[in-house]
Amino acid sequence: MALFTLGINHHTAPLSVREQIAFQTDAVPHALADLTRCKAVDEAAILSTCNRTEVYFATDAPEAATQWLADYHRLARHEIEPYLYTYPEREAVRHAFRVASGLDSMVLGEPQILGQMKEAVRAADQAGTLGTTLHKLFQHSFAVAKEVRATTAIGANVVSMAAAAVRLAERIFERIADQTILFIGAGEMIELCATHFCAQRPKQVVVANRTVERGLALAERLGGKAIRLEELGERLSQFDIVVSCTASPLPILGLGLVERAIRTRRHRPMFMVDLAVPRDIEYEVGEMDDVFLYTVDDLAQVVESGLESRQAAVVDAEAIISERVDGFLRWLATRGTVPVIRSLRDAAERARRHEMEHALKLLARGEDPVRVLEQFSHRLTNKFLHAPTQALVQAGSDRDDLPALVGRLFHLHPDSGYGD
Repeated sequence: MALFTLGINHHTAPLSVREQIAFQTDAVPHALADLTRCKAVDEAAILSTCNRTEVYFATDAPEAATQWLADYHRLARHEIEPYLYTYPEREAVRHAFRVASGLDSMVLGEPQILGQMKEAVRAADQAGTLGTTLHKLFQHSFAVAKEVRATTAIGANVVSMAAAAVRLAERIFERIADQTILFIGAGEMIELCATHFCAQRPKQVVVANRTVERGLALAERLGGKAIRLEELGERLSQFDIVVSCTASPLPILGLGLVERAIRTRRHRPMFMVDLAVPRDIEYEVGEMDDVFLYTVDDLAQVVESGLESRQAAVVDAEAIISERVDGFLRWLATRGTVPVIRSLRDAAERARRHEMEHALKLLARGEDPVRVLEQFSHRLTNKFLHAPTQALVQAGSDRDDLPALVGRLFHLHPDSGYGD
């Protein structure tokens, strides 16, 4: 089976399309089981982030995975196919290395994707769909990412999504220190954003999370308070800045709820950042006059800051990746010869044991040892050379290629008589 990558990302599709085929974390094990059980897929791993959804898999029928992706999300294939890319073996390996190294990210050189890829590998391993090929691919990907970051400046001057959100907020409010901030969710992205915002010493920080204990733990680290998600309806109007990133499959903040909050605020502006995919905040909210709503795609221009200093490192990083791709493909090619090598060695061992037993019987009967050894060596040599000799005699259409191949296999040279 060959290696493939099927995916969609921020280069090929807008957020409105990406969110339709995103996988929630708790849905990944079921999806992997469904893909490998129902389709002609041998190994599989799913990487789903706010910027991409990718399926890394081994199969003889890559089209089956495309159809599965559409079916799983209950979409017509023609709706998503224009946004999809399918990379065969070499391109799939190169893509995995580039993704892990941050070269394919919205924020060039950002390190978060590496952790997300490692989570995807753990999920596939636990689901039992991470075979030898994909395991080796991802281990190589992590090693390449480490080498790229250690030997190039690809990660220098990175402006993260979190830092970009703060910069945008500073365009709306003169001082973050005078604002009250609500963080919805308690995951890694929210914690990163909260760290950046709290560095500006805001007036108040509140965390709302479905799991109250986890929200309270984050709030305590930030020096803030925690509330339940159910309290958002009555508390939303109290906040000037709202940052949301949850794993909810449906919006948490709808247009009606935000309209009521704005009326209660007497139309004082509200700055909102939605980092979730699918979105936590209904897109119609962004059309309101007193709301400044930004999604992950809207932050793209801000994160371009510092890009020029990292572009020079891309050339060096790509050179490293190209070399490592060749190395991985050499390993992949040797895997195809392993069964043949094993069969060849098994056949040789059977022949050796058979001839050894024959020789021992002759020695037990009192035969001359020198004569037995001579016969043993002749019989073993004839058995080893019988198959290649037959192949050369019956070469047929391979007559031009087979002699050269046999010469390489047995290290024959013109002065040994080969080719005379």
